[in-house]
Amino acid sequence: METTFDVRIWDVRVKTGRPRKGGKPGRKSYVVRWVVAGHEFPKTYATSALAESFRSKLVVAQRNGEAFRVVDGLPVSMARAENDQSWFTFAQEYADMKWSHAAAKSRAGNADALATATLALLASSRGKPEDKVLRRAMTGWAYNTYRRDTSRPADVEAALEWLGSHTVKMSRLDDLTMLRGVLDRLALKMDGTAAAAKTVYRKRAVVFNALEFAVEKRLLLKNRLPEVKWTAPKRVRAIDTRVVVNTRQGPQLLAAVAEQKVMRVPAGSSEPVIVTRRSSGPRLVACFGAMYYSALRPEEAVMLRDVDLKLPRKGWGELLLSETAPIAGAAWTDSGERRDRRQLKQRAKGEVRPVPCPPPLTAMLHRHVEQYGVADDGRLFRSLDGGDVAESTLARVWDKARQAALSEEEYRSPLARRPYDLRHACVSTWLAAGVQSAQVAAWAGHSVAVLHEVYAKVLAGLEEVSLAKIATILGLVEEE
Repeated sequence: METTFDVRIWDVRVKTGRPRKGGKPGRKSYVVRWVVAGHEFPKTYATSALAESFRSKLVVAQRNGEAFRVVDGLPVSMARAENDQSWFTFAQEYADMKWSHAAAKSRAGNADALATATLALLASSRGKPEDKVLRRAMTGWAYNTYRRDTSRPADVEAALEWLGSHTVKMSRLDDLTMLRGVLDRLALKMDGTAAAAKTVYRKRAVVFNALEFAVEKRLLLKNRLPEVKWTAPKRVRAIDTRVVVNTRQGPQLLAAVAEQKVMRVPAGSSEPVIVTRRSSGPRLVACFGAMYYSALRPEEAVMLRDVDLKLPRKGWGELLLSETAPIAGAAWTDSGERRDRRQLKQRAKGEVRPVPCPPPLTAMLHRHVEQYGVADDGRLFRSLDGGDVAESTLARVWDKARQAALSEEEYRSPLARRPYDLRHACVSTWLAAGVQSAQVAAWAGHSVAVLHEVYAKVLAGLEEVSLAKIATILGLVEEE
């Protein structure tokens, strides 16, 4: 915001209005006029005392060497006082501003970060409810645009009322010490232990963006968060190569998914038997296969539809991805469903990402469609009752597959601990096969820079192979 010291303050001018009925003189008003950077600003008062009081504040600010804002002509200190609002009120406005254009997971993430920051921006602790109650009130209602005005429990109602009058004014966020306290709070979990580096970076980004919005609203002159000399926890983005399965383990795990049955031990018996209830495992083999062979994210795989398949009867095909459905929770989606159906990550609505489909996956997908068909909307993968595949179902089926296909030592290790690790295995395989980074990044759905950062260790392991190829081209390898 532009400020200046080019200020001239004139004497109070008396202004008389038009004569009133009966010949009575018009009412007097008192006008304070001052000029800031060539722009004149008038302010009218009903009494001389009020006008002189306001003028004296301008004069004192000028004598103290304070800058004046060009936009409204006020000294910086006066502008803050007039426009100041509480952090709690501002944070709700920020959540509302972001809501309509944000993905459901981003909405939940924004609320989480704002709630954490709020606990560091309390004006007092007198009568303070427990932190867990305050946090539930903020993430469940205050920072959720859709739910804010819905009914809430008595303890939440009391917590929201308390927050309404017990957070600091926005002008306090010009204080670096105050901002340091916010950053320190972001680095901790509710139990006081250190938060994961990824979580800290995400929350800090939300707070930074909120302060930028405060500058836009003229509640702050500047976002001073970058000025805080604060050491953030080190963030490791490169994958742990121990999670990557090899070309033998991958198919074994998929076979273990296909062979799953629902077992139980009858009363009075020590031997488990197969029960008639169906297992989700066989219905999800191709879903996990899409992650392993084509590097789909789990939220992309569960949304695969028949129109996305460009497959021959045998051999290489292609998957045309256009939709994803990450788990966010019903409270944060526009539809009220747990999965937030939307366009691909960091892509425009309707944009398609083609991905190669190797022959084993082509066969899996054909078998799946022949055996289970598709939903009315074309989705290949559904729950046993026909709904969306739950995240808990994927995790449960995958854990059973790991127990069945891996040794005890491998099961206890990080090897393919999450379904997402199948995507890492696929990308690592593409890189090991010599596919260029730009092509791998395009298939995987992220930038080359992110590819190099996340798969740095995999790329480092391929250096010797690359050097050997260069040596061969240059004729530096002696033939045996």
